[in-house]
Amino acid sequence: MSKIMFTSSQDAEAAFYEALEHANLDAMMQLWAEDDEISCVQPGGPRLIGYAAIREAWARIFKNAARLRVSISDLTVVQTPFAAVHTLIETISVVGDDTTHAPVVATNIYVRGPLGWRLLVHHASPAPPGLLAETPKILH
Repeated sequence: MSKIMFTSSQDAEAAFYEALEHANLDAMMQLWAEDDEISCVQPGGPRLIGYAAIREAWARIFKNAARLRVSISDLTVVQTPFAAVHTLIETISVVGDDTTHAPVVATNIYVRGPLGWRLLVHHASPAPPGLLAETPKILH
């Protein structure tokens, strides 16, 4: 299977959340950088290092989970010519379920290489209570 070329970190991020919403393991794994040190932390989970560990974790999630919808807010992007750091809030819900779910704080780090932009690190953690009401907009 040939890899898709992502021309921006934003394109790679959109593909990440699309793969997550559609539980598409092949699409999810095409996003990751070809680097032995890729890393993924899912909410409440351990730090996973390397392609095999990350693929196995996403396979378990996609196999056992209902279809998800992810809403993104409070996106900030810091970018250089070869790296981008996206921080954001993910609100994840189950399609067909009206239950309100707690937000998740996420950091996605992308690197640019010969195949375009790829995901190097995805770190997502449960947000502290009241986060959305208290998100400051002040630079220090």
